[in-house]
Amino acid sequence: MRNLFAFFAGGLFGAGLFISGMTDTSKVQGWLDVFGDWDPTLAFVMGGAMIPMAIAWILRNRRSTPALGGSFPPAPPQRIDRNLILGSVMFGFGWGLAGLCPGPSVASLSYGGVGHWVFFLAMLAGMAVTPAVRRMLDRQPATA
Repeated sequence: MRNLFAFFAGGLFGAGLFISGMTDTSKVQGWLDVFGDWDPTLAFVMGGAMIPMAIAWILRNRRSTPALGGSFPPAPPQRIDRNLILGSVMFGFGWGLAGLCPGPSVASLSYGGVGHWVFFLAMLAGMAVTPAVRRMLDRQPATA
C-alpha cells in the first residue's frame, strides 16, 4: 500500500512540475533573470506549493505516527553551518546555470533531450563526490 501511495505521489509531483513549467529551463532562467526579461509566473508555483505544505505540516503535528505506518523522521538540526551554505550555493549555481534542480531534472529525462541527460549525470556525479568533499572540509579547522 505504501508503494502505491509513493507511486501516486511521485507521479503527481512529476505532473505538477511539468504543468507548472518547472521542467522548462528557459522559464526557470527567466524567473531568475530579475534585471532582464523577468518571468514572474514561477512565484505562483512556489506559492501554490507552500500552501498545501503548510497544511501538511499542521496535520503532521496533530499525529503521533504516519498514516501508512512507520515513524516520522527526526527534525533536522536548526543551525546554519558550512555544509548548509556550501550546499545552498552549489544548488543555486546549478539551478541558475542549467535551469534545473533534481526533481525537474528527473521529470524531464524522457523528453528533455541530451542536455537534460548531461545535467542529470553531472548531478549524480556531484552527489557521488559530495561525501568525500564534506569529509575533507570537516577535517579542516574552522577560521573565524
